[in-house]
Amino acid sequence: FFFFPMQSVNKSIVSQLYRSFSARSVSLASKHTLPDLDYDYGELAPFIGARIMELHHSKHHQTYVNNYNAALDQIAEAEQKGDTETVKKIENSAVRFNGGGHHNHSMFWKVLAPKKNGGGEVPSEESNLIVNISSEWGSVKKFQETFNTRAAGVQGSGWCWLVHNPETKKLEIMTTPNQDQPGLYVKDCTPVLGIDVWEHAYYLDYENRRPDYLKNIWEVVNWSQMEQNFNTATKQ
Repeated sequence: FFFFPMQSVNKSIVSQLYRSFSARSVSLASKHTLPDLDYDYGELAPFIGARIMELHHSKHHQTYVNNYNAALDQIAEAEQKGDTETVKKIENSAVRFNGGGHHNHSMFWKVLAPKKNGGGEVPSEESNLIVNISSEWGSVKKFQETFNTRAAGVQGSGWCWLVHNPETKKLEIMTTPNQDQPGLYVKDCTPVLGIDVWEHAYYLDYENRRPDYLKNIWEVVNWSQMEQNFNTATKQ
């Protein structure tokens, strides 16, 4: 997965979502595509059911991909006409939303894993990630409780993140609305974990019981991937 180095909501950094892929020459070969999962739709059950996984991945994520590609095409066309106003408008709306949706979900699938593949297994206390979590929140349990409280409190649709902040050199929990990426709010941060709290992520299984979804998703969180993300951020 890939996160763009967005730096500020007040600057047109969203344009990096577009420019980093040289959309001026978007071709069929360079179109963004729906990533394959590392597991079958039913393998996260009973914590996340097969049907909602299928809809979430093949329908919702695919829609973000389709709309992201369409937005890049529209930008390329506007740039050929020298229409900078339209370019900025699309970058700050369709690209921000659909590009964010594509890349957020691409990470989300990676930080989940079936129980048989280690889902839910917390690393040892000697793990660099666990040492830092314990230093910040006192224990893994306290971290999970704090994370779930923040995630449950997201109004409407959005995401809850565990990120590494390079300025403070600490782990932080944060939330973002809609499909915004955390780098829009914390400069150069690295996402370690991102949990989708849009209703489409859980409604078929949990209806309006978001706290139950958040409690159970830890049973299939891929801590090994989280460790990799953290170690990459801290260059361990």
